[in-house]
Amino acid sequence: MSRTYNFSAGPSMMPLAVLKRAQQELLDWNDGMSVMEVSHRSNAFLALIAGCEEKLRLLLHIPANYKVLFLPGGATLQFAGIPLNLLGDKKHVDYIDTGVWSQKAIGEAKHYATVNVAASAKDSNYTSVPEFEEWQLSKDAAYVHITPNETIQGVEYQGFPTGIENLVADMSSTFLSRPVDVAKFGLLYAGAQKNMGPAGIAVVIVRDDLLNKASPLTPVITNYTVQAQEHSLYNTPPTFNWYMLNLVLEWLVEQGGLVSMAAINQRKATELYNAIDGSSFYKNPVVKKYRSWMNIPFTLAQENLDSLFLTEAEKVGLMNLKGHRIVGGMRASIYNAMPEEGVRTLIAFMQDFERRHG
Repeated sequence: MSRTYNFSAGPSMMPLAVLKRAQQELLDWNDGMSVMEVSHRSNAFLALIAGCEEKLRLLLHIPANYKVLFLPGGATLQFAGIPLNLLGDKKHVDYIDTGVWSQKAIGEAKHYATVNVAASAKDSNYTSVPEFEEWQLSKDAAYVHITPNETIQGVEYQGFPTGIENLVADMSSTFLSRPVDVAKFGLLYAGAQKNMGPAGIAVVIVRDDLLNKASPLTPVITNYTVQAQEHSLYNTPPTFNWYMLNLVLEWLVEQGGLVSMAAINQRKATELYNAIDGSSFYKNPVVKKYRSWMNIPFTLAQENLDSLFLTEAEKVGLMNLKGHRIVGGMRASIYNAMPEEGVRTLIAFMQDFERRHG
């Protein structure tokens, strides 16, 4: 078997140990049945659910006054779920615009609330994050929404504001890549397909006092109060995705937790940025202070070499490096499962390509 290095922004590379474990258990997970065949209400699957939440609480040190929900539909469904659940008797919500995914969240929220874009990185062409003191927050907003890591632009918050009671964050591309103080937030949410598992399931971590505010228009499948009461089992969940997420959490615990993962991820990002910055052939457009650890876009000195770069990269097992059409060039997504050897292999290829074509 020949494995390649998958630099896709999502669905992303998964830990090889997790894939092997799933392969071994695929036909017989419990009582001669695949996990895809086992009832979601069986004792075996209920134990998996309990263990999954326990590991997530351990990794993130989630306070007791937060509910952990495992919901279908990915993070994008929560763009609507959040205003429907959190608006309550208020009318206004604040959003910080730092890129494409912020804008998608803003667009969805406008169906349900009056949205105040309290700050925007548009003037920097989305290569930075607005300074906290520049935010023009509403006095009566139900919550303030941020996107800590913009997957497409490769921009990332390097800290979070304090003193905001109901701070909401789409953590999809940065979730579980390092420790985070959950208590700073009213709600965190993330799609699985970056650092947690296959696409199709999302995690929502919500403070207890934000429950029981859902609009009557809220579809029950996205009603956080109902899902909390039902332990995320209101209907048949994506059981295989949940199983895979549980295996990834086990793997993270075995790696030493999020402090260990943060050290590895920072090393990977630093090495790749150093290679880009040390070259006149490659360029990263993001202000250094706001560069993402997870998604690293870069351009070549000559755009007409992009196709050749991608073709040659694939021949040596470096896959899915094409940048998003909005940004162009290349993008290397180096989530938790991307080993350090993968990043070093990419750097070596980049240096060789520059020698031959620069």
